[in-house]
Amino acid sequence: MRLYLASSNSGKLRELSALAGAEGIELETVPGYDRRPPFPEDEPSFALNALEKALYYSRHGAVEDAPGRGPSGRSRWAELGLAKGGQGKAEGPEALVVADDSGLVVEALEGQPGVRSARFAGPGATDADNNRKLLEELRGVPAEKRGARFVCVLALARGGRVLGIFSDYVEGRILEAPRGSGGFGYDPLFFLPERGCTTAELAPEEKNRVSHRGKAFRKLLALVKKT
Repeated sequence: MRLYLASSNSGKLRELSALAGAEGIELETVPGYDRRPPFPEDEPSFALNALEKALYYSRHGAVEDAPGRGPSGRSRWAELGLAKGGQGKAEGPEALVVADDSGLVVEALEGQPGVRSARFAGPGATDADNNRKLLEELRGVPAEKRGARFVCVLALARGGRVLGIFSDYVEGRILEAPRGSGGFGYDPLFFLPERGCTTAELAPEEKNRVSHRGKAFRKLLALVKKT
């Protein structure tokens, strides 16, 4: 069984691939994903962004000029289970498309960066840019008021139809300086009090066990295995 992830984020793909692989499921990026115009994740909530993105890529698949053939020897459109032109008509078994919207919600910032987590410091911002911006916004805020949570919402769709929406979160607080070299995004600043470390200091397997994305994805995989 194969799932297609509507994301080019290598960190997300790496983490979710490990979880999928443990269940005997392949996970790869939607073919041609980087050649399409970026999907505008401009909805006001994680759930709506994940939902709209999953519907979009399950209908339209790869770019219309996606060349060549997929791993099975069929066309890339057939790999996705979509007819060229993106009307959701299957040329073969319809593909399962997963879309994610996740981010950091900080109490002292009234929920920011929220759905703008990836672009908190502006369009094209790097992880370092966003972390720097977060620390600037929290300068002078005491530890007891730096509570935060990572939130993840995943949507699963096939042929323009939503099969399920899955969400989870993890509580923590924001440090005054980064710690750890693992993970990505805000991981070096997100401290887990019960473990005494940041998510960037966790081993990959442990992070997948406790993270917002790992917990939400396991819920999704449970449904996929019944599909």
